[in-house]
Amino acid sequence: MQPASPEALLAAISQSSNEVTQGWMRVLASAPTLADSLPSPNSTLRREYLEKQTRLWTALVSGQRERLAEPQPGDRRFAAKEWQDNPYYDYLKQSYLLAAQYLEALVDNAELQAPAKERARFAAKQWIDAMCPANFASTNPEALRQALDTRGESLARGIANLLADVQRKRISQTDQAAFAVGRNLAVTPGDVVYENDLVQLIQYKPVTPEVARRPLVMIPPCINKYYILDLQPANSFVAHALAEGNTVFMVSWRNIEAEQGHYTWDDYLELGVFTPFRVAQEIANSGEVNALGFCVGGTFLGAALAVLAAKGERCVASATFLTTMLDFSDTGQIGLFVDEPSVALRESTIGGGGVMPGTQLDFVFSILRSNDLVWPYVVNNYLKGARPAAFDLLYWNSDGTNLPGPMFCYYLRNTYLENKLCVPGALTNCGVGVDLGKVTMPVFVLSSREDHIVPWRSAYRTLAHVGATDRTFVLGASGHIAGVINPPSAKRRSHWVSDSYPADPDTWLAQARENPGSWWPRWSQWLARHSGGKRKAPAKTGNSKYRPIEPAPGRYVKHRIH
Repeated sequence: MQPASPEALLAAISQSSNEVTQGWMRVLASAPTLADSLPSPNSTLRREYLEKQTRLWTALVSGQRERLAEPQPGDRRFAAKEWQDNPYYDYLKQSYLLAAQYLEALVDNAELQAPAKERARFAAKQWIDAMCPANFASTNPEALRQALDTRGESLARGIANLLADVQRKRISQTDQAAFAVGRNLAVTPGDVVYENDLVQLIQYKPVTPEVARRPLVMIPPCINKYYILDLQPANSFVAHALAEGNTVFMVSWRNIEAEQGHYTWDDYLELGVFTPFRVAQEIANSGEVNALGFCVGGTFLGAALAVLAAKGERCVASATFLTTMLDFSDTGQIGLFVDEPSVALRESTIGGGGVMPGTQLDFVFSILRSNDLVWPYVVNNYLKGARPAAFDLLYWNSDGTNLPGPMFCYYLRNTYLENKLCVPGALTNCGVGVDLGKVTMPVFVLSSREDHIVPWRSAYRTLAHVGATDRTFVLGASGHIAGVINPPSAKRRSHWVSDSYPADPDTWLAQARENPGSWWPRWSQWLARHSGGKRKAPAKTGNSKYRPIEPAPGRYVKHRIH
């Protein structure tokens, strides 16, 4: 593409800026009318809002400066110096922030029931985030400066990036070429020792002369790929568990296609939990396993343990739940997407068979944190023409999976919508009633303080539902993923612990002790108490019945959504 001349660029930018400014003024002027859609329009809020906008505009045209609204500390959208130093950009910033504050106040003062108010608050936030002037080329000073400095090349690159992402059907959050599963992600040595139509089971090669008698079986979330627990060697939770002397087995869920669209919740328990337990027991020649579930993998694990208890089968010696909900009474913002009409619609379309596209799930998780996972990449990739940096967590985040409709619909209705999993006898799984109170083996529960997917207070309530008397709860820092993937070598983040577990999570937090650094060593010490003793490390993976099928990471995990 031939670069434009500076004169042509300036003319185009000037015209575009005028159009956007006029459009932005229309948006600001229309903001008060949004009150009419709420049950109780507040005339005082409207008057104060218009008075502030008038003062701000008057100051701009008179060459004065007003300070009526400032970004929150750490708001990176307005980091460029022009937002502070240039009167025009300072006006755009403050007028936007005033409109945002006004809409938030409207929702907060609306006479709405709690669920409706939360939905209105979420909808207002999406509108507020989207309308930030930094998201538009003609009102982003950094994008304009780059366009001039590069004689239009940054704009051309941005258009090319946009077209490429349209083909990918997602916004690029990381350099996709920097990573590949099996090349520099999921590289811990091991073999696939068993597979069925739904999962592959990986056994990793030991790295210590002796290993625990009881193998550790990890159940990752099926909504994403398992290698969040085995990213790169420096931050691999699998590698850490191996170094602590464990024989580790990993469930690798299949990325569902139409042929697997009939699988149910019970199928996931049988094929994805119980069968891996049995295979691991036979290979390790152990009567029991230690089990770990992460996110929805932990929800599967909780249901599976209740089924085993109902059947009188004791094959699990301890259970670890990482950022897991068993009580769905408070699901955070994800719950805003789940109501009776939406679930009934899913049930009517894919509940009897079909596929829930992973791209739709990825979209939901992204807009929950749109100012972290959407708009920064719109600005960086399309307005500035840059490429995102290489980041393994975000590569994994974009590697989603499809789910079978029957299982997905059962999950939505019986957990998020009706919260039956934690009600004794409310559900029947694999032919028996589910009662978490019968789950009596020692449990370790890890949650993250800033988790927007599994609120930590909801994870804490696991302690009240299981029947275990040997209970450990640890609260990590950061969010749903970064709070879990926190290797000791990084020497980052804290975690909180306590010796007692009151019913109220906030009471627990008030008495908890903060400990610097990773929670991984604490978990390893806990798991060692349930190792069942030591044995000589096996010389090879599998056994005569379960021979290696292919090297880890296996082919299931490499299947990407197209």
